[in-house]
Formats: sequence, structure tokens, C-alpha cells
Amino acid sequence: MIVSKDVSFQRIFRWSWYHMVWLSVGATFFACLYKFGILHFVIPWLPISVIGTAVAFYVGFKNNQSYDRMWEARKIWGGIVNSSRSWGMQVNTFISPLFSTQAVDDKELENWKKKLVYRHLAWLYVHRSQLLVPTSWEHIKQGGLMTKAADYFQRSQGIGLFTEEADQIDLHAFLENEEFNQSRKAANMATQLVLNQGKDLAALREKGLIDDFRHLEMSRTLTAFYELQGKNERIKKFPFPRQYANMSRYFVGIFIGLLPFSMIPELMNVGDWGFWLSIPATVLIGWVYIMMELIGDYSENPFQGMANDIPMLSLCRTIEIDLREMLGETQLPESIPSKRDVLM
Repeated sequence: MIVSKDVSFQRIFRWSWYHMVWLSVGATFFACLYKFGILHFVIPWLPISVIGTAVAFYVGFKNNQSYDRMWEARKIWGGIVNSSRSWGMQVNTFISPLFSTQAVDDKELENWKKKLVYRHLAWLYVHRSQLLVPTSWEHIKQGGLMTKAADYFQRSQGIGLFTEEADQIDLHAFLENEEFNQSRKAANMATQLVLNQGKDLAALREKGLIDDFRHLEMSRTLTAFYELQGKNERIKKFPFPRQYANMSRYFVGIFIGLLPFSMIPELMNVGDWGFWLSIPATVLIGWVYIMMELIGDYSENPFQGMANDIPMLSLCRTIEIDLREMLGETQLPESIPSKRDVLM
């Protein structure tokens, strides 16, 4: 997530410089063809403007839907934050010897509370890691120049900036060795961890450390985690419909391909300086349409490790600090700071 008030020109340039290069080369090439009388084919401006207007509407629709996917993902993680705090409150206040027929040691209560909270922290980080596994339609999996560009963006403006913080996450600190080894064999480790939480709630009910009402309320919170996890997985595993995503790229390409045959000869008619004006004008219009396409293209997948991603690592760390503080711990990890105006 970009946290600066403005997106700097330097960031925009790094994101689109290679598009500016080929646009400039193409515009200069066609301008020279018209200048020296090699090319005489001209398309009237009216049909080009109609195509440009239609493409702008179509790309605007795509960008709107891409933003909806990103904003929905942020709302889901907001729900995870709220439900996690509720879970921490329930663990700390619901588990007590009030309903037990036998004496319960305070140390045993603290161990149960720590186990349930720490397993939830493990679930958070595992869920984040699973969401970062690339799918076949994400940029990093496309091959060629697109994969190289995506890898560069991840390293220089995305998760690559927070490798040190991510490497410090040790699931062994949150899970017992036996549970860790068993859970990692599951097809979906995050799902298995929530299931283990439910099993421990049943054990607490048998011991009389929670009553039926508290058991039901805590089970509802676990169900909420399953729902939130499923919603994130739906966004991750169901792509933005490719017919919408790809056609906008083709439409932008068609418009930019036709643009020089109308814009350049039109501007060259204004005088000698029209030749020099036609090149930057054609490049600028083409760049605007490409940037509109790229904004939607890189926003439709909010879990691919780039600068515009949901800041999952930061949110997980915030939850970890809150829940461990609820346990009375004082040796707490530091919040995740932004780097290069990016928070992940």
C-alpha cells in the first residue's frame, strides 16, 4: 500500500518509462514518414475520437471493478483485525475456573490462553503466506518481459522491501512442534489451524473452563475467521474475468495503433513547428491511455506482493501486538514501518 500523499514522478517514471520509450520511437518514426512524404495515408480525427471515447469508458469500467476487488480485500482484512481482537478478549475473559468442579491451577489457565492466542497468530501469518502464492494469471507468472517487470516491482516496491521482517516470522514460536509438523502436511494449513482451535474449545468445555454459552460465542468467532479466510481466497483464486481484463488491453492497443495516422498529420498542418508538436502530443495521449490500463491491471490482484497490495504484514503485526499485550506480555515486536512510502 502506497502511504505517501502524492505519487512521485520518479515512481511513475519507473513504472512506465519503457512504455514512454516505445511510444516515443513509434511517434518519431511515423512523424518522419509524414515529414518526408513517404506516408500519405490519413485517418480523419472523428472516428479516432469516437474510438478513444469508447476505450476510455471501457477502461474506466475495468478500473472501477478492479478498485472494488482491492477495497473488498481491505474490508475483509479489517474484519480480521476486529474479529482477532474479539478473539483475544474472549480468550482472556471467558476461560476461567468458574464452571469447573475441580481445582484449576492458574498456570494451566495461562497456558490455555497463550496456546489459543498464539495459534491464532500462526493462522494469521499462514493465511498471509498462502495469499501471496502466485496464481497463473498474475503478472509474475506471465513469462518474458512481464515477469521480469513484476519481479522488479516486487523487489524494489513491494514485498522485497520487507524480506527481513518476513524472515523473522517463526511459526515454531507460535505452535508446538507436533502441531506444526501435522498442520503443515494439510492441503490448507490455515484451515487446519482453525479446526485445532475448535478442538481445544471442546476440550475446554469438557474441563468446565467454559460453559455452553461461552463455547458457542467463541465458536462463532472461529466461524467468522473461516468466512473471512474464504472471502480472501475467493478474491485470490477467482480472477477478474479475463474477457474484461484482456479486451481493454486490446482496445487500448488498437487506439494507440491508429492514433499516429490521425494525430500526426493533423498537427503537421498547423505549420513548420507542427512536426515537433506532433511527437510529444502523440506520446502523451498514448501514455495516458496506457497508464489508465496499467492502473486497473495492477489493482485487480490485491495479493500479489506489489506496492498497491493490501498491507497484510503490517496488519498481522498490529494484531500480534494487540493480542500479546492482552496476555500481559511486555516484550512485544515493533510495528512494521513503511519503506520508500510503501507499507506491506
